[in-house]
Amino acid sequence: MLPDFRNNKEAFAAFIQNHQQQVINTALGIVQNHEDAEEIAQDVFLEVYHQYQNFKGDSSVSTWLYRITTNKCIDLLRKKKSKKRFAFITSLFQPESNEPVADIAHFVHPGVQAENKEKAKYLFKAVEQLPEKQKTAYILCEVEMLSYQEIAEIMGLSVSSVESLLFRARQNLRKILENFYRKHL
Repeated sequence: MLPDFRNNKEAFAAFIQNHQQQVINTALGIVQNHEDAEEIAQDVFLEVYHQYQNFKGDSSVSTWLYRITTNKCIDLLRKKKSKKRFAFITSLFQPESNEPVADIAHFVHPGVQAENKEKAKYLFKAVEQLPEKQKTAYILCEVEMLSYQEIAEIMGLSVSSVESLLFRARQNLRKILENFYRKHL
């Protein structure tokens, strides 16, 4: 059980302090944009503040936070995808518009060491191309270093479904990166 955050602002501030980096890094791994990740973190902690009494302790607080964070990320990605589609369709009917369609932001996760930043940039661009569930499972496993069981709890899936998602994600990444390296190297 969590403390009553509404009557204990210090406890809520400490909770944010203890979990903020986890939430931002998870969001950053999924949405690949610093501003979006920080906005998601705010949304996550706002939801925690309003919903803390619903946390029953069936899973760890970290698992609960990962679930809220990944759901917020997925919601944002869906909104962005919808906006991109609308912008594309609109551009078909307004050819004089010179507005570029949104592209994947230049992104490097803060945990990536300097000498690996170039490789990481290509990997994260490849990860961005994965289907939503594969991308989420892959990031939770490879970036956040969570166990299959933890990922299953966060995503609301069975462990075997997580294994399958990760297998397909790795296969797809291999194909995407092979094609990229053939074209660019």
